[in-house]
Amino acid sequence: MTMSAAAATPLLSGTPAAAAPDRPSDLLYIGTWGQGQVYAVRFDPGRGTMTSLGSVAHVSSNWVAAHPTRPVLYVAGGEQGGYIRVFRIDDASGALRQLDEITVEPVPTGSGGLSYIGLTRKADALLVADFAAGSAVTVPVGPDGGLRAVASVVQDVGSGPSPRQSGPHPHYVIVDPSRRYALVADFGADRVFVYDYDPATHRMSADASEGPGSFATAPGSGPRRLAFHPNGRTLYLLNELTADIQVLRWDAKHGVLTARQIVPTNSADHTGTTSAAELAVSRDGRHVYTSNRGENALVVFSVDPATGLLAETQRLPCAGVTPWSFALHPEGRWLFVANEASGSVNLFAVDRASGHLTDTGASVAVPNPDCIAFRTRTEGPGAGPS
Repeated sequence: MTMSAAAATPLLSGTPAAAAPDRPSDLLYIGTWGQGQVYAVRFDPGRGTMTSLGSVAHVSSNWVAAHPTRPVLYVAGGEQGGYIRVFRIDDASGALRQLDEITVEPVPTGSGGLSYIGLTRKADALLVADFAAGSAVTVPVGPDGGLRAVASVVQDVGSGPSPRQSGPHPHYVIVDPSRRYALVADFGADRVFVYDYDPATHRMSADASEGPGSFATAPGSGPRRLAFHPNGRTLYLLNELTADIQVLRWDAKHGVLTARQIVPTNSADHTGTTSAAELAVSRDGRHVYTSNRGENALVVFSVDPATGLLAETQRLPCAGVTPWSFALHPEGRWLFVANEASGSVNLFAVDRASGHLTDTGASVAVPNPDCIAFRTRTEGPGAGPS
């Protein structure tokens, strides 16, 4: 484990330094694609400054996720076996100490590739998309943030016309607001699979005779990300290969999705590679954000409060190359972009009224960043259980 210091990167001049004078700084943990490291950055949300802490763990990090209340970081590996590692966070230094390691592949697939891990809203289970194995997995989380034994593994089926779609490749897993269903965006099968979910056992399952319910996307679309609107009735689906967002109606009583709208994330004069990557909905449900890797752009949409339908309101450069992912800060004032090919994490300010983004010019260097997780606190250093 190594630590390196760097000068804090200031925000644009004129930002009020006293916006949150007593608010402790946050920690950002950043996965690195193919680099076998996790990086850390200390962020002051009041002053808008980022300070690089360098590499804090030497481990494969396809995706990272932080517990919302415990000083615990989960890291999904890309090596054979589907490994997830659990680390204790030292709030004072940002250092990581490994606590546990599990594998979600009882029989290794021969190639690694966990594409996503994320916690349920209650942080009582970890949801896992195993891209290589074609499966989705649930792992219960204990009160201390530790992982229990794997609760369920479901196997997707299907393929698509792209050479990258020779079989099922889950890219994202989410539990719906009713906690009765788990939805899996499957890049390889051109489907959103709908599995039954038991919140008591955290098991996903499907009807033995009929299999899971599903929503079929256009052939070759490559479903990548899902995000529910806060009203629980609208689901947004981002397709990677066609770089569009589908607005879907969610019927929580029957577990059924219905298509309502498709909006492009490509510009009207787009040429060349088509690839969308990340998706997020603002906490108030008024704005939807996405990243477009083919155009190195961020695209902002307004949400019609009555219908949930989208209208593009802003398109701007991502301040780097290949915006693999981004993360909205929990306070809603900041958006961090992991620009993988240019090796930087760039900071944007969010206007919460309009939803529009402003490039602050602030960034930190990270080799091939692919995802960002936040460790936020409301107390001083050392907060949280041991």
